[in-house]
Amino acid sequence: GNMNKQRRKAIQQALDQLSDIRTSVEEINTDEQDSFDNLPESFQDSEKGETIQEAIDFLETATGNIDEVIDSLEQAQGM
Repeated sequence: GNMNKQRRKAIQQALDQLSDIRTSVEEINTDEQDSFDNLPESFQDSEKGETIQEAIDFLETATGNIDEVIDSLEQAQGM
């Protein structure tokens, strides 16, 4: 590609940071999922259970969004 080496390297650093962030978000999601799974079934259907499930949905959305950012940066890096 044509992109200058410095900028390509800067993108790589951003990608490395995003990868760490993605891992953190996934760990939070796993902990939240464990919390939900450890609730008694009667509680899973309660407001608390629903709140945890909503949090899990948002965390999964966040992971997908991070993937999109990573993808866009990788494409820019290849220019």
